[in-house]
Amino acid sequence: MSASVTSTPVDHAPRVPAAPDTAITAVADMARRARVAGRVLGHAGAEQRNAALCHAATALRDARAELLAANARDVAAFSGAASFRDRLILDEARIEAMARGLEDVAKLPDPLGRVLAEWTRPNGLKIRRVATPVGVIGMIYESRPNVGADAAALCIKSGNAVILRGGSDSINSARVIHAAMQAGLRAAGLPVDAVQIPPDTDRRHVADMLAASGLIDLLIPRGGKSLVERVCREARVPVLSHAEGLCHTYVHAAADLEMARRIVLNAKMRRTGICGATETLLIDNAIAPVLLPGLVEDLATEGCTFRADARARAIVPDLPPATEQDFATEWLDAVMSIAVVDGVDDALAHIVRYGSSHTEAIITEDEAVATRFLNETDSAVVMWNASTQFCDGGEFGFGAEIGIATGRFHARGPVGLEQLTTFRYEVFGNGQVRP
Repeated sequence: MSASVTSTPVDHAPRVPAAPDTAITAVADMARRARVAGRVLGHAGAEQRNAALCHAATALRDARAELLAANARDVAAFSGAASFRDRLILDEARIEAMARGLEDVAKLPDPLGRVLAEWTRPNGLKIRRVATPVGVIGMIYESRPNVGADAAALCIKSGNAVILRGGSDSINSARVIHAAMQAGLRAAGLPVDAVQIPPDTDRRHVADMLAASGLIDLLIPRGGKSLVERVCREARVPVLSHAEGLCHTYVHAAADLEMARRIVLNAKMRRTGICGATETLLIDNAIAPVLLPGLVEDLATEGCTFRADARARAIVPDLPPATEQDFATEWLDAVMSIAVVDGVDDALAHIVRYGSSHTEAIITEDEAVATRFLNETDSAVVMWNASTQFCDGGEFGFGAEIGIATGRFHARGPVGLEQLTTFRYEVFGNGQVRP
């Protein structure tokens, strides 16, 4: 039987008694209910969690017409840049992709209960490290309504409750998607409070989430640089984030020229508004005179514009000049910065100076150079002879992703199921006491 979307979810978990303070915030109330729901979800079997995702996928498909109408209202009210508008738009194909994404996550191995390590001490104690849910996750994101479905799917599968605070520009779409996720939970006999959204678009909810120490265990921001910087600056809760995706593709002197043209075009123009899009092309001086004119022609034909350094403009005079700020800009649009470099040392130095530790790629047939680039590029993801647009959880085999992490702890790169777990230690004895 298929799950249906309803506007009034049934709560399968007991309510946490409200605090005496009558001024309790909506976020605090949601977080307390999420804590209870998360305990139920985290102890549910994999089959039950997977069933919730499959029911939610059916509910999304059943709500297709409602979701398209809601999204049309969001798009009609949107007044931002074209690249961000594209992120907001849902159509039949994108809705189906969301539904399939839920089913794909359901097919992935269960991340909970994995024995990460085990050993026996000289006194006979057996110890093992076992994967467990993080707890309550707060997701703050902008524009893309599909992020809500992806995040909810990963949290359900990994046994985490989640509070989803999407941008006000996608609120109508988010409400329909949220109803579908709760319909899936309900149909599987799981508490609907495991996936919640704030009741309105009040900006206070973001501030309350940032201050929710002890209520929310992990915050994950996904959006523009200003949003992420604010979250990192003001949060009293651990944050898993990346500030921006200023990705580079370096075409080395030993590159296959046809391969380079194909990869660079895809890395920039496949989807210009995603964080894995290449923003800066670094091209080796040894091949720039031969390769750069063709690359520029390929990109320009697809609508790309440019900002180029003096050496690149000496080869293609019509290129607009680049400023220092251009090389430090995440365009998220059909704009590419170009610099001609003197070998791998110069390329690495450029990436260190301007990069955001997200994703970098080298195109070369020289294995030794590629190995050095991979070893010396300190970014979350480094690629050899591949488009930076592959920096995506689905392409890594993680299913949907909740974001890309560029920090040091506790995850880097695409954040999927395993990255949404922590661990505990289980100790087995047979009567040992400590001397």
